[in-house]
Amino acid sequence: MVIAPISSRIRQSADEKRAVVKFGQRIFSGGLGPDACDFLFGNPQEMPLRGLVEALIRHAEPRDTQWFAYKQYEPVAQEAVARSLTRSRGRPYAAADVAITAGGFGAIAAALLAVLEPEEEVLYPRPGWFNYGVLTRGAGGTPVPVDLVPDSFDLDPGAIAAAISPRTRVVVVNTPHNPTGRIYPRRQLDALARVLAEASARHGKVIYLLADEPYARIVLDGRTHVGPAESYPYTLIAYSYGKTLLAPGERLGWLALGPDMPEPDRVRLREAVTTAQVAHGWGFAGRTLQRALPELEELCIDIAALQSRVRRMVEGLRAAGYEVPMPEGTFYLIPRSPVPDDRAFAARLAEGGVWVLPGSLCDLPGRLRISLTANDAMVERSLPVFARAIREARR
Repeated sequence: MVIAPISSRIRQSADEKRAVVKFGQRIFSGGLGPDACDFLFGNPQEMPLRGLVEALIRHAEPRDTQWFAYKQYEPVAQEAVARSLTRSRGRPYAAADVAITAGGFGAIAAALLAVLEPEEEVLYPRPGWFNYGVLTRGAGGTPVPVDLVPDSFDLDPGAIAAAISPRTRVVVVNTPHNPTGRIYPRRQLDALARVLAEASARHGKVIYLLADEPYARIVLDGRTHVGPAESYPYTLIAYSYGKTLLAPGERLGWLALGPDMPEPDRVRLREAVTTAQVAHGWGFAGRTLQRALPELEELCIDIAALQSRVRRMVEGLRAAGYEVPMPEGTFYLIPRSPVPDDRAFAARLAEGGVWVLPGSLCDLPGRLRISLTANDAMVERSLPVFARAIREARR
């Protein structure tokens, strides 16, 4: 029998994601149970922000026959993002340099499709988000993971410099970093900028920096987000509202061009990004979401409540004997598994109704990833289970 061919790029991506996909299917096919403590994938465990619901209802009501017609961008959405970026980052962002996308996925996909030639390389951090490789291959590129500094999870400009080749086109920086919670300081971003500028000159082509920043507003202990675009002019910034609104199923995000990029290059990139969104399958956010964006831009989950939840969980885990760093941003914790096999230990926790992501599924072998989009009651129910599991592991 003849087997129908499929894209080798998609097959490679499917192979790469198979462990995560099978893990999710196995768990959710059986259901977690009504009292389960779900720390898995960052789904919300409380009712949505009321302001989000009201904004969507308000802007879904049609006011003319063209209310739901084809349109790429709503100017009010672009202008709202540009104002917010200008205010928070101290640079004059232009509305024309903001593409409204179908979530952070759409922003990254548009960026890669806009700048990559076939087989050009995208360097991205390891450990890191599990979809960088998939999106790179989907844009026809070659994914190249580069290890962060062990234990501190800092950027390693030397390792990035060593990984850059004549085929390198994009370097991805994710800050605050998923899953470690690290916020990279200006000195590391400046060092990376020097590496990219030197490599661009050496190879005779621009190497872009793609700043993946969906957690830019989820910073803890009074810290501030530090943006790579202020260090390197050839930066594209990808953002998702799915984290700040805790509504990942509503696909709303944006891609912004760094304001210090030369104007002729920004003009070409604007058109390239828009065309990439069409090529990606009309990767524009829906019009209702775009119209609501100026109001959604002002909303965010309760960071003080998240901070309290993070502290409670870290203190509880440390008291039980876990080694767990305090994150600087995001809503993840990465405690070390008390046994080398993190999948086996995650399975032991699941027997007690506590569901975490084994670190080996996100390039963090020997650790666990805990998503604190869970509610406070789940945290309290989980801590005795964590304590019992580590006691049993040490027997």
